[in-house]
Amino acid sequence: MATYNKRGYRTPKEKEEQPEATNFAEESTVDTSESTTAEVFSKLDEGSNKIEHWVEKNQKVIFGLVGAIALSTVGYLMYNKFIVEPKEDKAANEMFQAQQFFKQALDATDVKKSDSLFKLSLNGKDGKSGFISLSSEYSGTDAANLSNYFIGIAMLNTGKYAEAINYLEKFSSKDKFLKALAVGAIGDAYSEQNKSTDALEYYLKASEVNKNDLTTPRFLLKAGQTAMVLGKKADALKYFTTIKEDYESSQEASTIDGLIGRVQ
Repeated sequence: MATYNKRGYRTPKEKEEQPEATNFAEESTVDTSESTTAEVFSKLDEGSNKIEHWVEKNQKVIFGLVGAIALSTVGYLMYNKFIVEPKEDKAANEMFQAQQFFKQALDATDVKKSDSLFKLSLNGKDGKSGFISLSSEYSGTDAANLSNYFIGIAMLNTGKYAEAINYLEKFSSKDKFLKALAVGAIGDAYSEQNKSTDALEYYLKASEVNKNDLTTPRFLLKAGQTAMVLGKKADALKYFTTIKEDYESSQEASTIDGLIGRVQ
C-alpha cells in the first residue's frame, strides 16, 4: 500500500521486536494478582476453620444458651396464658361484691351504716373476698392494685388514717384522674391527723397530676385552706387566685372571692 512508502518509515527488524517481553510483563501482572487473591482466600479459609473449630468445641454451650432462651420465651408466654390471665379474671370476679359494698357505703346517709358497709368491703362476707384479701391473695394483678385504692379510701372514711396512707401509696395508675384522687386522699389523711405541712404537699401534688376543671380546683382549694392554717396567707392567695382566673367555671370558683378577701 502507498502508506508503506512514505519517507522516514522503516520496517522494524525482527530483533527489535520484543513481543515476548511484553507478554512476560502481562503474565507477571496476572500472576501477582492471582497470588494476592489466593492469599486473601487462604486467610478467609483459615478464619472460617477457626470459627468452625470454636463452634464444634463449644456447641453444647451454644445449643444450651439457644435452648434456654427459647424455653424462657415459651415459659413466659405460657405463664401469661395459663396463670396470669386466669388469675386476673378470677380476681376481677371476686372483686365484684366488695365493690358493691363500697358503692353502697358511699351512697349511705347514715354514718354507722356507711362504716359498716365500708368494713364489709374491706373484709368480705359469706365467703366473698374483701379488698384486703384481694390485695394480698392476687398480688401483682390489676385487681389487687385497684383494691389498694379502695382500701385506702375505705380506711380514710373509717378513721384509720395511717393505714389509708399506706395502701394509697401502694396504688399506681396510668389513669391520671384516678391518680390525682389517690394523691389528694393522702393529703386528706394527713390533714385529719393535723399534719398540715404534709397535707399541703400532697394537695399541691394532686393539683398538678392532671390539670382539669374538676380535680385541680378541688385540691387547690384544699391547698389554700391548709396554707391558711399554716399562716401562709401569700401562698393561700396564690392558690385561690389561680382558681378564680384559670378555673372560673368550677364549683370552687363560685365562692372563692370570700376566701380571697380573707387572705388579702
